[in-house]
Amino acid sequence: MPLSRRIRNFLENTRKKKVDKEDEDEGSESNAAIKEQERLRKKVTNLIKKQKLPAVRQIVKGQDNTKPWGQDAKAKVGCHLIELLMRTAYIQPPADQLADTPPDIRPAFLHSFKTVVKENKKTGRRYGVIECDPLVRKGLERTARHMVIPYMPMLVPPVKWTGYDRGAYLFLPSYIMRTHGAKQQREAVKRTPTNQLEQVFEALDTLGYTKWRINKRVLNVVDRIWTSGGRLADMVDRNDVPFPEKPDTEDEALLRKWKWKVRSVKKENRERHSQRCDIELKLAVARRMKDEEGFYYPHNLDFRGRAYPMHPYLNHLGSDLCRGVLEFAEGRPLGRSGLNWLKIHLANLFAGGVDKLSLEGRLAFTENHLDDIFDSADRPLEGKRWWLKAEDPFQCLAVCINLTEALRSSSPETFVSHIPVHQDGSCNGLQHYAALGRDKLGAAAVNLVAGEKPADVYSGIAGRVLDIMRIDAQKDPSVFPDALLAKILVNQVDRKLVKQTVMTSVYGVTYIGARDQIKRRLKERGVITDERELFVASCYAAKTTLTALGEMFQAARAIMSWLGECAKIIASENQPVSWTTPLGLPVVQPYRALGRHLIKTSLQVLTLQRETEKIMVKRQRTAFPPNFVHSLDGSHMMMTAIACKKAGLTFAGVHDSYWTHASDVDKMNKILREKFVELYEKPILENLLESFQQSFPALSFPPLPERGDFDLRDVLDSPYFFN
Repeated sequence: MPLSRRIRNFLENTRKKKVDKEDEDEGSESNAAIKEQERLRKKVTNLIKKQKLPAVRQIVKGQDNTKPWGQDAKAKVGCHLIELLMRTAYIQPPADQLADTPPDIRPAFLHSFKTVVKENKKTGRRYGVIECDPLVRKGLERTARHMVIPYMPMLVPPVKWTGYDRGAYLFLPSYIMRTHGAKQQREAVKRTPTNQLEQVFEALDTLGYTKWRINKRVLNVVDRIWTSGGRLADMVDRNDVPFPEKPDTEDEALLRKWKWKVRSVKKENRERHSQRCDIELKLAVARRMKDEEGFYYPHNLDFRGRAYPMHPYLNHLGSDLCRGVLEFAEGRPLGRSGLNWLKIHLANLFAGGVDKLSLEGRLAFTENHLDDIFDSADRPLEGKRWWLKAEDPFQCLAVCINLTEALRSSSPETFVSHIPVHQDGSCNGLQHYAALGRDKLGAAAVNLVAGEKPADVYSGIAGRVLDIMRIDAQKDPSVFPDALLAKILVNQVDRKLVKQTVMTSVYGVTYIGARDQIKRRLKERGVITDERELFVASCYAAKTTLTALGEMFQAARAIMSWLGECAKIIASENQPVSWTTPLGLPVVQPYRALGRHLIKTSLQVLTLQRETEKIMVKRQRTAFPPNFVHSLDGSHMMMTAIACKKAGLTFAGVHDSYWTHASDVDKMNKILREKFVELYEKPILENLLESFQQSFPALSFPPLPERGDFDLRDVLDSPYFFN
């Protein structure tokens, strides 16, 4: 008798409390099965009637149903399906179980309720969970590698974009923008005439038509590291952290300490599990694509106009591992300039201050480490492992292999290279603000003007912070209490301490955000151990850092304030802030208050979040400056992509990092500078103010901030603008 029939019979016996059915003939078994099916059919029909879902009844009766289901209907039907699954899905008994004993069965899925109680609170949040049996989980872990991942890279060029939902994948649903349920944004894009979005379509097609392939030698090294347990090149350890032994004591203090350690280990193991899953997904895609001649990444946009590959796991926007195993499918001879750019690219990847040297200094760094480079290529895991010291180790290894092959060939300049060489913006958000404000001081700090070596804005801010603290340290502590803090911190100020705050300043970092960032850096160093002293020192350091930022980037702060004030005025009228990018893409900020919507289902009451009509004024205000600048850097990247395509270059973009073949870097550098100047020669802030005044004629907006006299065309001659 088949195993499934034995289980069904056993369930039938249990429900009806009948005795043994071993002597039943084939006919009676068949009749029992028919009756069971009829019983289930009636039960489903009754459930549908109880819920009064006309759409479902029409489907059951075979009628055509064109009206889309609402959120309530979907939730109720989904819960019914889950309930039916739980009622009918059981764990099968072992294959060697004797046939004359009742099968040892148990449900495959269980529904239960859990309560989470936050610290310092008596009551908690109760929620429902559906858990699978450990045997099911074990089976899933074995079969998960064979699961189909949607939106894989394409083996043929993507369909060209021609509308909101027309383009990219041949059969999978594709949308030009990721609106995440924001109705106003979705409708704004749908309403926009296609001729207005031609440049956006062309840019996304250009990015999607870039052909990639897997770097098999790097993938082989990744596989070897992963097979041997990870732990190298920023790969997570494949083993969990062991739990501490429970102390054999009744001492409450020791038991509390043990419990704290257990919680810490559990958290660490959860994080490791998540990272392992992420790596497995990336490697599954890489292994699947490694024998393909090439593949493509269709792209679409976020609501601000930044482009992203639609495939989520293995793409060039991902981690160092992803970028290390990906290379251009098309190769091009290096030429003399390409050989130099490949060497500079290796130095950039090594970082550790090397990327702050002049271009000549970076070339010298690579040439001084040729033996290490050859050893890394020949014996990546058995040799000196020099490549592991790089900030981006797998990308560094890929360049070591490529450069070794080129230099050992009979003609390095004619060697065909597939490596994408990056040109990255220098604190790109502040570059855009400096251009908007025509700010000479800010422009010099972020390499919009030429210099003998790249200006380092983080070191510049750190230097100014140090100057302020040295002055403060000389003051009388009885009059100026911060003098004592200045004396403690004066030896702690460096580039690393202020870097995160400077980076996030363009995104409108608050005083509290800056304080927390600096507090983490100080805590890592362990100089101040007392929590209260650490907090007070962080407050002082954050205040000083923001002061230094305000001095060096006055124009940027003025523009940020102006943008925030305009957003506040609009949002106070319960309207979202919206604008159109220089490429004609409409942007609507999606920040609205969320309301709770309760749906009673057969399993439990579900609480769903829904957008309300109420605008979040503070969120609209704080998010507008960074979102607006992101829409500008997205426009610059797309303008560059289109121009590179027309010039015959292979191009890939990662927001403020532009990629092409080593031999074409000089051409791309010329194009991206020209497009930056072209973008900012437009009256961007004037157009924005005019659009606000047209949309809200009854509102009064503040005048545009004053701007400096920086000559935009200086960017054309700046070697370190992108480098």
